[in-house]
Amino acid sequence: MTGRQRIGEAARLVVKVGSSSLTTPSGTIDVDRVDALVDVLAARRLAGAQIVLVSSGAIAAGLGPLGLRARPKDLATQQAAASVGQGVLIARYTSSFARYGLRVGQVLLTADDMMRRSHHRNAQRTLARLLELGIVPVVNENDTVATDEIRFGDNDRLAALVAHLIHADGMVLLSDVDALYDGDPRKDGAARIAEVRGPEDLEGVELGTSGRVGTGGMITKVEAARIATGAGVPVVLTAAAHAAQALAGADIGTCFHPGGRHPGTRLLWLAHATTGRGRLHLDAGAVEAVVGRRMSLLPAGVVKVEGDFAAGDPVDLCAPTGVAVARGLVNYDAGEIPDLLGRSTRELASALGPEYERELIHRDDIVIL
Repeated sequence: MTGRQRIGEAARLVVKVGSSSLTTPSGTIDVDRVDALVDVLAARRLAGAQIVLVSSGAIAAGLGPLGLRARPKDLATQQAAASVGQGVLIARYTSSFARYGLRVGQVLLTADDMMRRSHHRNAQRTLARLLELGIVPVVNENDTVATDEIRFGDNDRLAALVAHLIHADGMVLLSDVDALYDGDPRKDGAARIAEVRGPEDLEGVELGTSGRVGTGGMITKVEAARIATGAGVPVVLTAAAHAAQALAGADIGTCFHPGGRHPGTRLLWLAHATTGRGRLHLDAGAVEAVVGRRMSLLPAGVVKVEGDFAAGDPVDLCAPTGVAVARGLVNYDAGEIPDLLGRSTRELASALGPEYERELIHRDDIVIL
């Protein structure tokens, strides 16, 4: 079964829609656009599928009521706009879905909700229960409290992580562009890329940047597709105007197909739902051991430690060039590590006790970036 067929027959779907697909040029919510999207989603929901809608638009929806002409650049004003706009947005969805006798539930998430495992499980349980109750969850980043350091940055990545979180059968990314192209779609000669089965299909493709009211661009959508397909979830990227065809499995937009092997849930979570709380700088031998031979990280291979983290936190593992090559869950607090550097586990056990005869990070807790 192809990726498009899987989406056409999916029992559980994540649909993400961007700000530009929901708002007028002045930044206010476009009621007709919202209703047109809900018409499509409600039809699929009433046909028996479970739908999770990841919707941007809170900040954009707040621009008009606050008298702002453009998306603010400072975080405080963005949060103020989101606070006003989120109410406008969810009220519009509530009214629109009510036309079909369907109820919506608002779910606001921060990156921290994905990074901390207890929060992660709570979000998973909440979404599962909403779906069991027949509710259409409307998910957005909690822009009113998120800081620059703990943001998803765009709802494309959030949608991919939600698809992973709920074990979705498919994901549809709706934008103002109808597909991924091998060049600027506004210029003659650009061709649609109908299928993406691996990185080789994107070689030489220049990806665009963000639009007027959103934060994402084609780069973030391709990255989101990579995250989702890494979890075994097929993805279709297309314009909001083609939502019905995309959900039906038609040959529309760009389809990203899952590969043959997928990392376990834990490693996918570690790679895409966490941010390193610190950095461990490795020598060349340790990089080869960890990345090349997939071995555990030992104290002898670390030359420097940065950051303030606790045992169990995710930390980035950096090559001598400073580039992060892996991420792992560390077994020691940051303050303990400097005294361990360059020493073998046998030496440490002899000097400090048997509890120190363990790796800094076990290989089962390391993901290659």
